[in-house]
Amino acid sequence: MHNPTVASVMTKDLVTVTPDTEFKEIVDLLAVKQISAVAVVAKDGFPLGVVSEADLLHKQESDGVEPEHHLFTSKQTQVRQRKAVALQAKDLMSAPVFTISPEETLAVAARELARRGVRRLFVVDDHKLVGVVSRRDLLSIFRRSDQDIQQEIMHEILVRTLWADPKSVSVTVEDGVVTMLGRLERKCEVEIAGRLVPKIPGVIEVRNRMSYAWNDMPERTRS
Repeated sequence: MHNPTVASVMTKDLVTVTPDTEFKEIVDLLAVKQISAVAVVAKDGFPLGVVSEADLLHKQESDGVEPEHHLFTSKQTQVRQRKAVALQAKDLMSAPVFTISPEETLAVAARELARRGVRRLFVVDDHKLVGVVSRRDLLSIFRRSDQDIQQEIMHEILVRTLWADPKSVSVTVEDGVVTMLGRLERKCEVEIAGRLVPKIPGVIEVRNRMSYAWNDMPERTRS
């Protein structure tokens, strides 16, 4: 039973720029590559920041007029004004970037995306940018075929892990919804299957309808 990692779903074919890349070149890259952002990387390959379409659009807000600076101007407004007159990636980028290891699980990546409130995490290995993982990448595991899911549940969990007789159980998967029927030897095995199957990549819902021959988990009587 495998637990997919960030490396298995991340985008490896990255489009990057240097801190000195010009505004116009970044706009052209986004248009040609049909992407919404580019990473800004240092000479050693470490990500310094990201320039997104939102960062570039601040240029439209200025209309070519130099922004006025006031004592009580908010930090957010100051950032927008700075980006509105910026000409290079180092002044346009949002920093720092949020990174993750390629060995982390998809569950960890999903929690980080939610906690940080961002659309993407940059994948760093040995202090170098090796990929990017987005919300869309994490959702890709739900495109796994029902047949692949069924085979993994049957062979890796029921047979290999719980030593179930393949003739005594059945697993059907329809649009990611798993239904398990049949009979196992012990109640604990039925419960273990119920805990393991939802962790299989691509599983959306589990209907554990298996019975057992022996209740090895009797309820304790209260004294």
